[in-house]
Formats: sequence, C-alpha cells, structure tokens
Amino acid sequence: MDKKQLQASSTALTDGKPSELMGGEILIKALQAENVKYIWGYPGGSVLYIYDALYKQDTMQHVLVRHEQAAVHAADGYARATGEVGVALVTSGPGVTNAVTGIATAYMDSIPMVIITGQVPTHAIGLDAFQECDTVGITRPIVKHNFLVKDPRDVALIMKKAFHIARSGRPGPVVVDIPKDVSFKKALYEGYPAEVQMRSYNPVRKGHGGQIRKALQLLMAAKRPYIYTGGGVLLSNASTELRSLVDMLGYPCTNTLMGLGAYPASDPKFLGMLGMHGTIEANNAMQNCDVLLAVGARFDDRVIGNPKHFAQNERKIIHIDIDPSSISKRVKVDIPIVGDVKDVLTEMMEMLKESGLKPDSHALAGWWETINGWRKRDCLKYDRSNTSVIKPQYVIETLHQMTKGTDTYITSDVGQHQMWAAQYYGFDEPRRWINSGGLGTMGVGIPYAMGIKLAKPDSEVFCVTGEGSVQMCIQELSTCLQYNTPIKIMALNNRYLGMVRQWQEIEYSGRYSSSYMDALPDFVKLAEAYGHVGMLIERPEDVEPALREARKLKDRTVFMDFRTDPTENVFPMVQAGKGITEMLLGSEDL
Repeated sequence: MDKKQLQASSTALTDGKPSELMGGEILIKALQAENVKYIWGYPGGSVLYIYDALYKQDTMQHVLVRHEQAAVHAADGYARATGEVGVALVTSGPGVTNAVTGIATAYMDSIPMVIITGQVPTHAIGLDAFQECDTVGITRPIVKHNFLVKDPRDVALIMKKAFHIARSGRPGPVVVDIPKDVSFKKALYEGYPAEVQMRSYNPVRKGHGGQIRKALQLLMAAKRPYIYTGGGVLLSNASTELRSLVDMLGYPCTNTLMGLGAYPASDPKFLGMLGMHGTIEANNAMQNCDVLLAVGARFDDRVIGNPKHFAQNERKIIHIDIDPSSISKRVKVDIPIVGDVKDVLTEMMEMLKESGLKPDSHALAGWWETINGWRKRDCLKYDRSNTSVIKPQYVIETLHQMTKGTDTYITSDVGQHQMWAAQYYGFDEPRRWINSGGLGTMGVGIPYAMGIKLAKPDSEVFCVTGEGSVQMCIQELSTCLQYNTPIKIMALNNRYLGMVRQWQEIEYSGRYSSSYMDALPDFVKLAEAYGHVGMLIERPEDVEPALREARKLKDRTVFMDFRTDPTENVFPMVQAGKGITEMLLGSEDL
C-alpha cells in the first residue's frame, strides 16, 4: 500500500482547523493523541527541536535520565507493569548506540515500546556527520520494525503505525528515526489518524475454532495433563482466563521465569517455576506429562534444556501463541493454535462448557499422587540453621512474608539474586515481577523500578539486585532523587559475580576467573551522596528490622546493602546440554 492509499484509508482525528506545524510539534501532537504520560530521555543536538516542542506542552512529563540505556529500561519497566506502550527519546549517534541494549532487552521479552531517535539532517546522512550512525541498520535485528522519517508530512502517520505495530500482535519495540531537518521543517497538520490499515501487517487474534476443538478433546482425554505458561499470558492480560481454565480442569500448572504471577504461586495447583532453576515437581511434570498445553511460551533453552532429551518421552503438545514463528521453532507440536492468548482461552472455556466434557478424574488423581511424591523432596530447602551469615534466600523469604497481599512490585537485575527472587517470592498477581528474561541484561533493576514508581506512585517498589548488576546503572540514583521516585533497593552483596562464580565452581573446577568483585564502593555512603538513605545489614537477625525501617521511609529511596553468604549457590540447577530432569539439587550433587 503506497502513501496515498494509506492516507486515504486513514480517517483523521482533527483538533480544529489544519495548521502549519514543525515536524517536532507534530510528533508531540502524535504522542498526546496516543495518551502518552511519560517520556524517558536525554537531549542532544539532533533532537533539540523536539525538546523545544516538549517544553511548550504540559500533558506529558519528560524524565531526564543519566544514561540513554536507562531511558529505554525505565520506559520498558513502565510498559511491563502497566501494559501500555513505553516511550523513550534519545539523540543521534552515541545516544542511539547507548540505547541499543535497552531496545534489545525489550525485543527479547516482547515489550511494547516506541523509541524516538534523533538523526543528523537528511542531506548529511551517509557523510559521516558529527554524531551520525546508521540507526535503522544498527537496530534492524532488535526491533519489531523501524522507520526513517524523511518528510514532516509523514510524522503523524508513521507515529500511528509505530504505536499500532508496537502494541498489536506479538508486542515489541519500534524505532522512529527523525532527522533534525524533519523536526524543524513545517508541514500542514490535519490531525492524527484515527485508524490505520497496513496490508503487510495483519496479526491474527482469533484462534481457529477447529484447532481449539481438537485441543480440547486431547486435553480432556489426558491421563497426565500439564499446563505450561509463559510471558505471553501476561502480555495479553489473560491471567484471569488462565486461572479460570486451570480451576475448571484441576490440572497442574507451571510458569516460566517471564510468566510468574500469571497463576497464583500460593495455589496448590501451581508447581513452581520450571526450567534451569525450576522445581523438581515442575520439571518432572514437564518431562513426564502425556498432554502438554503450552500457552504464550516458547520452549526456550532455559526451559526445556536439551531438546533431544525432552523428545525422549512421547507426549502430545498443544501450543497457543500469537506469533506463528514461535510455534514448532524448537519443539515440534501436534496442535498449533495461532491467536491472542486471551481470545483463545476464552473460546476454549466456552467450548468446554458447551461440550459437557469432564477430565478423567481417576487418572488425574493418580497423576497428582505422583506429583506430590516429587514435591516431598523440598528442592528449595537451604541451611536455615546457619545464624552466622545472611542467606540470600532468607532475605527474599522475609520480604515476601512482609509484603504478601500488599500492592507491591519486585524488579530484579540478572544473576543469582534474580533466581532467588523468582524461587522464594511467591507471586500471586500478574505484572508484579519485572525482570529481563531473554537478553539477561544486568543494570535493568533500578531503571525498571523508577519507571514503575512513576506509573504506580502508591505502590511499594523493591529492586532486588547484586553488587555487580547495580553498578551498571547506579547513576540513576540521581534520577530517583530529581523525580521523586522513592524505591527500595536490596543488594544481595556476596562480593562475587555470583552466577559466574557458581558456573566456574561447577563447570571450571573452581577457577574463579575475574568473578570476584574487589574494590567495591561503600554503598551506604554512595546512597547518601546521591541524597538517599543507606543501610548496611550484616547479621541475619537484622534483616527483618532493616526491611521494616526501609518500608516506613515511604518518601525516601533506601539502599540496603545485605552482606550475604559468598559461597551460596542457586539450586536446583540444570547444567548446559542436560535435560530438565537431570538436576543438581545441592552441593552434595557436585
């Protein structure tokens, strides 16, 4: 479809008479039409006309971060917690390259975002101008789509398309690259398009009725059924539908790292997280079920381990996903259902009610007996008797006990602390666990927490981090102060790059190459230097009082430096190349 056809097929939301506006002003009108409330960014030469237009409006708040990576992470955290499209704004050249990690992080986890990047003037593109880089080329592999705007007349329509692409189908980040001359040249603005048709992009929402019927028949005939769900359930806001279906069937359910909270951790039908650091019961059920219903998950390497090992046991697989390219990508499935998770689960339940079919209760009882046998192993046990050093698991358990049932969000960075948070904090609600899954990006914790706290000012927001990860974006403590986002930072400080050290202990005969964190800052003084409260916690008996004190300081950002056991490892653990039931359960297995 060419530009004329697109414009003809787009009905416009006019705000009064057509007027001559600069490209930057049209951009701001587009963002306002999309009800954008917050933009995270960092100014520079190529975006100054856009920043000037931002200065003249009062419906959106711009948040000045201290590094462009944090701008994208903060917008990403906002999007994960709210389900809305996150928006970031960066300048050309290093502004873009600094943002790349954040864009790739959002892409791997399918997060709806629009990243606006400045570009050198159109006549200078390709001439190695000051602060020039090939934004479209650099970001092409890590975006759902990207645009280079060449004419201010195209700004409104391209922004409409960008938001539509970002939030529909399988969500993802969209980059809009705007040359400086496009932002200051004037064009006739006739209003923001009310809708847009794109011939080459029409994601399917409704699942195929025949496939859903076949899936239901298979599910109801199962002797050892299992429901495996991922981040797609949260992205499509289908937690209510998932819970209803699991309760109707009485089948066991597991969540991936990205799907935690989609089904309540406190429900006995929940077997815990599965995968590399999943529970025995979740992994064994995955390997030994006869019918598997996969919902908004992608069978990635951290979930099923070795695909050959997974394929040893015969099972029928039903896979619901909005992205057809995710189906049968790593594991061949029997009944593919392409569609939005919420729509497909709703239709599945309606068919189930109409059919009058009931699960095989006798077989199901036997299956639950087997699962409860696995559960008795208590694979998440750790040495609670050690009172001389803080166990990191205890810190997370204490936080969970204090905050369960409250309006709380937990962000994490990447490493051992991330896995302990996933294992020991029982998430009962969706979109409360915010972490980087696919890319595994260190440094996301504080920016995620900042983004969430702006969106949810009355909620408690905790960032679980490590002394390694936290230093990747620690300068954002300054942003927390400027924009009054009082978050609570919990550093499980074991003086090591913990997950690297764990792998080196197990796989590399204890050769700890560059994994010890020497010359660490005094985090208490550092927090205070940024205008916040710092706490050092060195004894197990001080963990709970410190958390209570931090929670009382509702209007302050608090940095809690928990000195934890440097020898503690994350178990269960599946080593690379192994099957998901070939788990190490503790140091005795090493």
